[in-house]
Amino acid sequence: MAYSNEKLSEEKVFKDPVHRYVHVKDRVIWDLIGTSEFQRLRRIKQLGTTYLTFHGAEHSRFNHSLGVYEIVRRIVDDVFDGRPEWNQEERLLTLCAALLHDLGHGPFSHSFEKVFDLDHEEFTQAIILGDTEVNKVLTRVDKGFPKQVAEVIAKTSENKLVVSLISSQIDADRMDYLQRDAYFTGVSYGHFDMERILRVMRPREDQVVIKQSGMHAVEDYIMSRYQMYWQVYFHPVTRSAEVILTKVLHRAKDLYEEGYQFKYAPHHFLSLFQHKVALEDYLKLDEAVMLYYFQMWQEEEDPILKDLCRRFMDRNLFKYVEFDPAKEYKKQYELMTLFSKAGIDPEYYLVVDSSSDLPYDFYRPGEEEERLPIHLLMKNGELRELSRQSDIVDAISGKRRTDHKLYFPADVLYDESSKKSTKKQIRTLLDLE
Repeated sequence: MAYSNEKLSEEKVFKDPVHRYVHVKDRVIWDLIGTSEFQRLRRIKQLGTTYLTFHGAEHSRFNHSLGVYEIVRRIVDDVFDGRPEWNQEERLLTLCAALLHDLGHGPFSHSFEKVFDLDHEEFTQAIILGDTEVNKVLTRVDKGFPKQVAEVIAKTSENKLVVSLISSQIDADRMDYLQRDAYFTGVSYGHFDMERILRVMRPREDQVVIKQSGMHAVEDYIMSRYQMYWQVYFHPVTRSAEVILTKVLHRAKDLYEEGYQFKYAPHHFLSLFQHKVALEDYLKLDEAVMLYYFQMWQEEEDPILKDLCRRFMDRNLFKYVEFDPAKEYKKQYELMTLFSKAGIDPEYYLVVDSSSDLPYDFYRPGEEEERLPIHLLMKNGELRELSRQSDIVDAISGKRRTDHKLYFPADVLYDESSKKSTKKQIRTLLDLE
């Protein structure tokens, strides 16, 4: 029997709090889960620093990747199987892409990427195509199979239907993380009727479409996503932790470039600091490694690195105020001047952070971030873009919401052992008095 069709002698299951069980019958999937690159995802949290806000948010990219795989498995095995528009030969490609879609995430994911100008999707493709255990498993299917999987994840595959299952405005990735993140954070916002959505999904040549009768379930899904972004993903306390995490990495990088002699040399970060990140070095980084350095750097001579690491490890986070950088740039400049005068480096201790989300949009040719819309399959067989049919979705379509906060260490501003008058001026300017 060809490796691509080989089944396990007995089905394996993972007990899952969201989907009850994750079912694995295919030898290829089981072997991929066992690779070191996939197991590494156990050591990377799905929600980065959110555990410092919602203490239950300790779940990993490993959990989420299995969940995305399970949703896709149900779609291709239970919903699409036997339908003329679905080519069952694409089944294994779809399952592998779903399982591996987040393989390249680094520790604390997006904060980490911003500091070092990295792209986790590029690393996902590099792991799939490189000298890795994952590549060896995929190559056993076919020599060109790793490239096919990488193209689905890169959204360059000719098979747009498969791409849309894993990356679109209604995909298995979003359907899993909304429910999983809601479960582990303990909020109710991310819940929606996934069972109903799966039942009304239909394959088309270029994308998944939704039967007209399922429109209200999709409305609920989109509103759940909207609420999760503003109540969980963009929570201001989580963003404060991200600000400090980002500044720790910036400070360590700046010190390295200045020739600072670390007590605890940042061996695992050297290729990042030198802008030549080898895949081998990247794969050695996980959150346990980063937290080790943060723990040890609390003993460094540099007062800024020492303080920022202590703040992150002890959850002594920055406070925040509402702030509009477009209207309050003079105030920001004045604060920077006062911070410097008070001996508080504004580069690390006065930070504007902005969050922005576009909950749903339809196709706008030529615009940045073109989005494939969700289409409803009407009773007469025609396709109709969702916001043209739903008043609820139309009300939020194309509307980007942005939020700005100004972060700073309030405890330092109330410490009047020195620079009392300057700190009082700062507090007054920040409306803390």
